[in-house]
Amino acid sequence: QVFTFNTVEIQVKPSVKVKNGAPMSIVCHADISKSTDFQLKHNFTIFKNGKLVFMTVTDKGDAQYDIPATRSSDTGDYECTVEAGRKTKSSNSLHVRVTGMTKPILTAEKKEVLEGEVVKLRCELPEEEPPLHFFFQKIKMNSTPKEKHVFEPYRNFSVVEFSVEEGDNILQFDCFGGRNVNLELEKSEHSNKTLVTVREPFIKPTLSARPSSNITEGDRIQFECSTVVARMRDIEIILQKNRTILKSVRDEKHLKYSTVATLEDSGEYLCKVEQGRASKTTKLNVVVSELFPKPILVASMKNLDENKELTFSCSINGFRKANFSMFRKNSNGDLWLKNSRNLTMRVSVNDTGSYFCKAEVKGIVKESKPVAINVFAPVSKPTLSVLGGLPEVVLGKTLQLICRSATGTPPITFTFYKGNEVKEIVINDTYATFLDENIRQDDKRGYKCETKNNHSSGMKTSNILNVTVIVPIKNASLGSIPYGEVEDGSKTTFLCSVKEGSWPIHFRFFRKSDHEVLMFEKSENADRVIWHKEAMSRQDTGTYYCMASNRANVDVKSQPITISVILASWQKGIIAAFVLLPLAGAAALTLWWFLCKKKK
Repeated sequence: QVFTFNTVEIQVKPSVKVKNGAPMSIVCHADISKSTDFQLKHNFTIFKNGKLVFMTVTDKGDAQYDIPATRSSDTGDYECTVEAGRKTKSSNSLHVRVTGMTKPILTAEKKEVLEGEVVKLRCELPEEEPPLHFFFQKIKMNSTPKEKHVFEPYRNFSVVEFSVEEGDNILQFDCFGGRNVNLELEKSEHSNKTLVTVREPFIKPTLSARPSSNITEGDRIQFECSTVVARMRDIEIILQKNRTILKSVRDEKHLKYSTVATLEDSGEYLCKVEQGRASKTTKLNVVVSELFPKPILVASMKNLDENKELTFSCSINGFRKANFSMFRKNSNGDLWLKNSRNLTMRVSVNDTGSYFCKAEVKGIVKESKPVAINVFAPVSKPTLSVLGGLPEVVLGKTLQLICRSATGTPPITFTFYKGNEVKEIVINDTYATFLDENIRQDDKRGYKCETKNNHSSGMKTSNILNVTVIVPIKNASLGSIPYGEVEDGSKTTFLCSVKEGSWPIHFRFFRKSDHEVLMFEKSENADRVIWHKEAMSRQDTGTYYCMASNRANVDVKSQPITISVILASWQKGIIAAFVLLPLAGAAALTLWWFLCKKKK
């Protein structure tokens, strides 16, 4: 019993494109060749998008999967597999498209609602399989429909809520569904339209102002806001101006608010009635006319010396009957000075500040613009010094000067002079600095500073500061007499000199053999120094150099010289005597012996 699969084919009846609701059959055919006519069991399996949808066992070469009413979820790629006698063969894949979807069914939880409530809707696509998309629409007369979209991955229905807003009267709702097919959205037709009636929980509020919405500041104005409600519970009335809540009441139908009108009370007022989610508003514009203008404060002087007399006068243009008060601004609160339109005072430095006045008419208080008063104490004679030390500077370096006045009201103007030339002008509070850069040896060295402020006493001048210019050391050299070789015990004179440098100069002599040793040091108001070394010894052999420094704090080192200590003349004579006498004695003895031998 030998057999083999020739082909396995899959077909769709009536077509690979079917309308939603129409019947459809998937037919699988196996073409098999046999050695003899024997019965063979076939196991037919049909897959859609890789998932098993039908399976049957038969001895026939065909199997059919019937779908009485197709749905959009039946769209997909179908494939047939046949297994017989431990042999298996599959067909090619075949794509089937079901066009259209089932008409959705829309239901509303309530047919009549109040403003501020919500309408709960349920949209269902019967006999359709998830995942599905649902689109809900809220339709109102003369308005663009509002739409909500919900994706349902696991069920064929969806539930949403729409809020009922102010002005909603008769509302219509509908829905439609959709499914993603080959990156496109397959849409159903729209559902039945569901009608919902809206009732008002309360009427739009009325807002009024008494005696009028056009009044004069100082008059009392009263606002009234009211509404008619179907149910008193949880009703709230709120009166606002520029987002600020002025007053509110709960579980009442009326609100009253009264105040004395000021210019700041001009503007738009809003009465809002709320109950649950429902809200209605009414607006009213109020204009408050000015009763009198702001007062004007005038000072006899704004900048004045201490101990001078200062007079303030407060007035209202075209208006005289008012209560006036004088004040000074303070960080801890305004300081009252006097209840009067005029104020006279003898000032000190502590009276510097901002002053203003207030005027009151019919309970309305208005404030003037502040007037700044500056009281000046005279500057003291300034002191000029070098910042950080003595009145001296190293040649080529920067000189930093500081000028101070111990007393004086800022701002203070500082003027720096070098000789009679103005070098810099600085405005500061108590001191100022001046940098004179790249000092030269021929510079003028007399400095002074002047200070002044707004006091009438004028300029004050410091004493002249003379600054010493320190010239750094240049080119140190070392010499000796004798030079090079020195007899043991003899006197040696060393001379260390510099080419340039401010006095006093500190000279140091060093010897370097196995280690460095300071031999001699001395400070001189000269450009050279002599060191007498009285008795040289063999231990003084070595390399010598000197170093010179001054207040420029730069050490300058000379070139080294080498000193060798040798034997003195008398030392050489003693050594010669001790060596030559034995030699002469030996020679004489040898001669005597030779002469004796010759006589014989």
